[in-house]
Amino acid sequence: MKETIAQLKKGEKGVIGNYSTDLIPVKLQELGCLPGNEVQLIQLSPFKDLFYLNINGSFFAIRKETAALIEIAKVL
Repeated sequence: MKETIAQLKKGEKGVIGNYSTDLIPVKLQELGCLPGNEVQLIQLSPFKDLFYLNINGSFFAIRKETAALIEIAKVL
């Protein structure tokens, strides 16, 4: 089973792998959510439905449903 951004714990990092460009908003891709870029989970919302991320210096939040579509490889 592939790991996704939705499986990261606070402070963990990963490298973005494959995802379907049809399902990911273009705005996320413009902000740097591209294969090969490093992603770090900064904070979870209180109900764990929003993920506050740092991707190459861009800070933004995405919904859990979107985070579950983006595959990653965890960085140790």
